[in-house]
Amino acid sequence: MAGIHITDIEAAINWWREREPSPDGITACAPVRALAEVYALMVYYREQECDEDTMPRKAKEAWLEWYRSTPDTPCIAICSTSQGDEICKGCGRSFDEVQFWPEMTPAEKRAVWRRITMQGTAWRFNRYAERAREAANDHGLPADSTEAARAQGSGAA
Repeated sequence: MAGIHITDIEAAINWWREREPSPDGITACAPVRALAEVYALMVYYREQECDEDTMPRKAKEAWLEWYRSTPDTPCIAICSTSQGDEICKGCGRSFDEVQFWPEMTPAEKRAVWRRITMQGTAWRFNRYAERAREAANDHGLPADSTEAARAQGSGAA
């Protein structure tokens, strides 16, 4: 069972606050209230993660809506695991994470995203990623490298 990190709860709260702002500066929309309850309990009990499977239904629905607004895969269409590397130089995922990505739960995927972002060593997080986005824009392709790869027909996951 995967845990949803407190920073993802915060990101979801902020996403919902921007999406459905308070009409009076005091009240919050239902998704924010549901997520805030989980967040408050996590802070109170000094927990870094909440269990994906036992998260209250309304909070999980709100979190999943935010999750769907994030990029699904960290792939930048340069997969060194296909060349024998245990860790992909392009995205930072392990061979198993690349292979089983379609079967992973949203919380499992976000845990991987968190780890590779914190490490920041994959090419996705350096100047190469910026150049890839610029090249995609120059060619009229979607800015997200994964979408660009799909548009070019690579089908990278």
